Amino acid sequence: MDTPGTAASLDPLAQAEVWIREGKQVALATVIETWGSSPRRPGSRLAINSSGAFVGSVSGGCIEGAVVTEALAMMEDKRPRVLDFGVTNEMAWEVGLACGGRVRVLVELVEPG
Repeated sequence: MDTPGTAASLDPLAQAEVWIREGKQVALATVIETWGSSPRRPGSRLAINSSGAFVGSVSGGCIEGAVVTEALAMMEDKRPRVLDFGVTNEMAWEVGLACGGRVRVLVELVEPG
């Protein structure tokens, strides 16, 4: 992994590029929609590698674990996912999204390129 404090360690896209150069599989999670109160805006990103390491944020921490789990599964089956989290979603309470909003996250594989 890159040295903490460098651009790659702080920027999900730069870190994804580093991991790809290292030969790791990489997924990118992007907030594509929000409603009401949500911790991150559309366009916020989280890069995840096949070891489960991640850089960035799609939720301020409250749903990142669930997104990482789905990203690792997506790396296995190669099928992108759209994940919905909100106070009406039972899983949202489990992962701590009780802020009154909803977040939709696209998880896709990043291909070397």
